[in-house]
Amino acid sequence: LCNCSAVGSASAAECNGTTGQCPCLEGYAGLRCESCAGGFYLERRSQRCRPCGCSPAGSSSARCDDSGKCQCKVGVTDLKCDRCSDGYYRFNETTCEPCQCNNHSKTCNSLTGTCLHCQENTEGNHCELCKEGFYRSTHPTHTCHRCPCSTVASTGTCRIQPGESAPRCDKCKTGYTGPNCNQCDNGYYNSDSICVRCKCNGNVDPARSPSVCKPDSGECIGCLYHTAGFHCEECEDGYVRDPEGTNCTKKEATLGPEAREFTTSAPNASKATSFSTAVINSTLSPTTIHTIFPISSSDNSTSAFADVSWTQFNIIILTVIIIVVVLLMGFVGAVYMYREYQNRKLNAPFWTIELKEDNISFSSYHDSIPNADVSGLLEDDGNEVAPNGQLTLTTPMHNYKA
Repeated sequence: LCNCSAVGSASAAECNGTTGQCPCLEGYAGLRCESCAGGFYLERRSQRCRPCGCSPAGSSSARCDDSGKCQCKVGVTDLKCDRCSDGYYRFNETTCEPCQCNNHSKTCNSLTGTCLHCQENTEGNHCELCKEGFYRSTHPTHTCHRCPCSTVASTGTCRIQPGESAPRCDKCKTGYTGPNCNQCDNGYYNSDSICVRCKCNGNVDPARSPSVCKPDSGECIGCLYHTAGFHCEECEDGYVRDPEGTNCTKKEATLGPEAREFTTSAPNASKATSFSTAVINSTLSPTTIHTIFPISSSDNSTSAFADVSWTQFNIIILTVIIIVVVLLMGFVGAVYMYREYQNRKLNAPFWTIELKEDNISFSSYHDSIPNADVSGLLEDDGNEVAPNGQLTLTTPMHNYKA
C-alpha cells in the first residue's frame, strides 16, 4: 500500500511501485509527503505547510522555525528579516547599515538614517550638534554643556573660539559686555544685577569719560558745563541755572542797598537823567543792571553783597520800607495824642464862685467842651453840698478850696 498523506500528496492511492514515493504537493516532502519541504513551515492552526517567505537579503537561510520566523542577518529584524533593527538603516540587497549618531542615540530612521531622540543636549541628523544654549566641550567625550550666558544679557548661545578653552557668548544685548555678558558696558551701571543706562542729563562727554558713570553705583564721572551732583543735575558753587533751566551760568554780583546813581545819555539829548537805585529795583531786571554796570570777577570777591541773590535783596528792601512806614505811623499817632492832651487841658470847664463868710456859691458854670465831666474840679475834702446847691465849708479853720 502507498499510504500517502491525504494533505501533502497529490494522490493518496498512487505511489512509485519501486520506492513507494508518493507524489507530493508544493511545500511538502517525505516518502509519504507528510512533512514540510525546505523554505516551508507547518502552520499549527491549519496543519498545512506554508512558505517561510524569508527575505533573501536580510536572512541567512531560506528556512524558518515552526513559527515562521526566519534567521536574520546582523542588523536585520522582523519575522521575514525584511526590516533593519534599531540602530540600523537603509535595508539593501546585502544588509542594513548602522546608524551614525555619535553615540548620542540608538535609533534612526530606517530609510534615511536620520538619528531619532538625540540625548545629552545634542541635535542634528547625526546628533553632531549641541542644542541652542549649549556648547561642545573640548573633552574627548565631546559632551554638550550649558552656556554660562544669561538670556537677559545675551542671546543665550555660546561657543569655544579656536585656541580658547572657555566658551564665549555669541552676542551680548545692549548695555552688556564681557566674554559671558555679565559686565555692564560703558554708559551703563549695575542696578540689582541689571545694567541700566547712566543718567547724567547730557552733561558728560563719553570721549572724555568713556564709562560715563561708576559701574557699581551710577554716579556720574566728569560733569561738564559747570554742573555737579550725583547725576550732574546741579550747578557748581558760584553758578546758577539760567532762566531757561538748561545751562549753568556764573552767578552775577548784586547791587547793595545803599543808593547809587548813574547817568545815561542818548543821542541829541542835552541833559543827563539821574536814576536812583530804587527806580532800578522796580523797573530793571538783574540782567539789565548787569548790562549797564559790568562787574568784574574781582568785584564779586570784594563786594559784601556778592552772595546775596536778587530776590533776597528785594526782600530786605521791602522789609526796611515796612519798618520805616510803621515808625512814621507811630510818630504821627504820638504827635496827635500829645496835641489832644494839650487841647483838653486848655479847654477844661470852670466855675464862677462867690465866696461868702459861711459858704461858697456857684453862680455860673462855663464849659468849652460839650458834655464834659465836671466831677473832681473841686476838692471837697470834708465839704458837703447843701440841698440848695451850695457847697458848705465845714473845716475848723475855714480854709476854702476850689
